[in-house]
Amino acid sequence: MPNHLIKKVEAFALKVPVEFELLGNNYQSTSSICLVKIETAAGVSGWGMTGITQATVIERIINNVAKDIVLGCDPLDTEAIWEKLYWTLSPRGQTGYASHAIAAIDVALWDIKGKILGQPIWKLLGGARAKVPVYATFGLEIFDREQLAEAAKLWVRQGFRRLKMKVATGALRHRNSTPIADVIKEDVARVQAVREAIEPDVELYIDANCNLDFYHASELCQQLAPYNIAFFEEPVTQNDIPQLVQLSQQTSIKLPAGQNEGLAFRFRDMLVHQAVDVIQPNIVITGGFTQCAKIAGMAAAFNVPICNGGAWPFHNMHLQAGVSNGWLVEQHFTAIKCCEVIYQDLPEPEDGFLNLPTTPGLGFEPDEDKVKSLSI
Repeated sequence: MPNHLIKKVEAFALKVPVEFELLGNNYQSTSSICLVKIETAAGVSGWGMTGITQATVIERIINNVAKDIVLGCDPLDTEAIWEKLYWTLSPRGQTGYASHAIAAIDVALWDIKGKILGQPIWKLLGGARAKVPVYATFGLEIFDREQLAEAAKLWVRQGFRRLKMKVATGALRHRNSTPIADVIKEDVARVQAVREAIEPDVELYIDANCNLDFYHASELCQQLAPYNIAFFEEPVTQNDIPQLVQLSQQTSIKLPAGQNEGLAFRFRDMLVHQAVDVIQPNIVITGGFTQCAKIAGMAAAFNVPICNGGAWPFHNMHLQAGVSNGWLVEQHFTAIKCCEVIYQDLPEPEDGFLNLPTTPGLGFEPDEDKVKSLSI
């Protein structure tokens, strides 16, 4: 039998340049992500990643602390390794950086597991469906109203029938310099511009990224009533559960949340209190496949679907395809561009769906030369 015990763990903090041309304009930005490579003694390697965090912090956690916990373990023992990591990095139930580090390692372990067993991860999770519906996150704050409307029409021409745009950008953070009422007034105008630019049957989603208090989230829901918003993602700060409950009782708009939550109990509380209509565990943030599969199971017991928020669709598509209550995958435009710099053999959406890979593990690999060249 091959020796598949883990012999090497290495994390890489990356600054990834993202450049694209859209609507005649050139845009440039930088994405900060952390990749981790785990190798077995038999030469099988798996890759994990995490984002929407300080990549250098995650790199140090993995290389200086978590690595010693993982070395010598059997990569198929994902549950045992997850428990060891949890009690080392979160001994008193902390979330945040610890959950990001665990997620990156766990994704790499499942990539190895799939390669050893000869199956794609979505099959190992249950194989509920071979393709998943996608929505396009196109409505970035860099666009003015006219550009936003043109971008919406562009994505519809490309075959997307579900679109998401940002609202409330920096509203609470900058409330001392810019009144929140002014922010949501502009948001209403931007949503109106998009809705008037696309067909009525194109679903339109909005995402506040936890940037509103309850009062202004409620105001925004009321003012957007004419524009047929299909869901309002993370409308209130800190995913405050009592406020989400109150808001859900006032609006008919679906409320999803959870893309940046670190531990399963937060999702339990959302479900028990009927605070949200959809939960959004993110594979590369919420503790990896090991924990997210449990969260999906909890949601199924409440007849609540899960969907992908927080980007990184190529990792999250496996969960959404694997479990019976999986739903949408987020095609976040800038995150896709980031992935295209690093990874090879990424799937592309067809007619509003992503087809899942049949190759073992994640089904795609990073360009290791690119990883090394972009390491901070």
